[in-house]
Amino acid sequence: MMPLTKFKKKYPGVTHYRDRHGKLRWRYRKKGRAVELGADYGSEQFIQRYQSAVNGTDADGSIAMVRSEFGTMNALIVRFYKLHFPNLVEATRKDYRAVLEPFRELHGHRSVAGLKRRHLLEIKAEMASTPMQCNKLLKRLSQLMDLAIDLEWRRDNPVKGIERFRTSSRGFHSWTEEEISRFEAVHPLGTTAYLAFTLMLFTGASRVDAVQLGPKNIRNGRMEYVRDKTRRNPSGVTVNVPIHAKLREALKAAPKSYTYLETEQGRQRSPDGLGRAMRKWCDKAGLENCSSHGLRKAMCRRIAEAGGTAHEIMSVSGHVSLAEAQRYCSKFGRSNLADAAFEKLDDSLNREQNLANLSVRFAKKENK
Repeated sequence: MMPLTKFKKKYPGVTHYRDRHGKLRWRYRKKGRAVELGADYGSEQFIQRYQSAVNGTDADGSIAMVRSEFGTMNALIVRFYKLHFPNLVEATRKDYRAVLEPFRELHGHRSVAGLKRRHLLEIKAEMASTPMQCNKLLKRLSQLMDLAIDLEWRRDNPVKGIERFRTSSRGFHSWTEEEISRFEAVHPLGTTAYLAFTLMLFTGASRVDAVQLGPKNIRNGRMEYVRDKTRRNPSGVTVNVPIHAKLREALKAAPKSYTYLETEQGRQRSPDGLGRAMRKWCDKAGLENCSSHGLRKAMCRRIAEAGGTAHEIMSVSGHVSLAEAQRYCSKFGRSNLADAAFEKLDDSLNREQNLANLSVRFAKKENK
């Protein structure tokens, strides 16, 4: 029998697995869409199914539907995509696939009803070296099990109650004032690096939003846009912020274009492209811990350190969740709160000292 690696080269996108009976089966998978090709590798029917899957059509020319055995994890994930993806932007869909597709590759053929807590604990143990990724997977599996209950494929959610890994990571590093100054020293006004840096720092825009910003977003002297992440969310809000003097200066120095950060070829820069460029610019400035998302956090940090409230942070960042904005106040506003607390403590101690040093005459009258 030909080695399995040769199969994949002959038919790109084709993977194999064994069903519950131990029989070898094949499927074509691409971007969250899976098409079963059967067990007879290389047969006429196999090739016909493969060609249709690559073209994204069925034999009659209609858009191909995902073929998966009823009641399997693969079938459940397919339904999850169909129900949830219409309400998600592409960046979020990409995050979901990055978590679910590796799991699907290993366990897609398994029964949804047969998933037990011991299986989840085994998966958790296997992913102990990547705790954050494991926690993300458990979160998505819990969503899948809730869907399985709605579909009446099972009666309970075995993921609930599974303890998540404790992680020490605090997410993306928030730029410090020293790091901001160092970047500006290496990438001065007039460079694309400075424009991108200033645009994200003074608008709080993420990469996916920053690459879409242009003169069209300036209205009445303010920068206005709707976050891509919450564009399809009914509770999503429009971000409307004043244009900071530094940003205004950077925009004046930038070449005229439809979007501020377009490429040298005159095309809109992609979010991933901006991320790679920012990585190079940060490395050149010796800022290996800094990233584009860290600029968004730096903006929130500045507001919190200035005594801003969570609602004020939300009005600039476009956060939908108050809890998310409150984290910045709790983390970066603590020093100001501590200063205010010590001022109150000093005032209290001074009052007590004054009361203890009352005049002798007053004390004598008190005794009488």
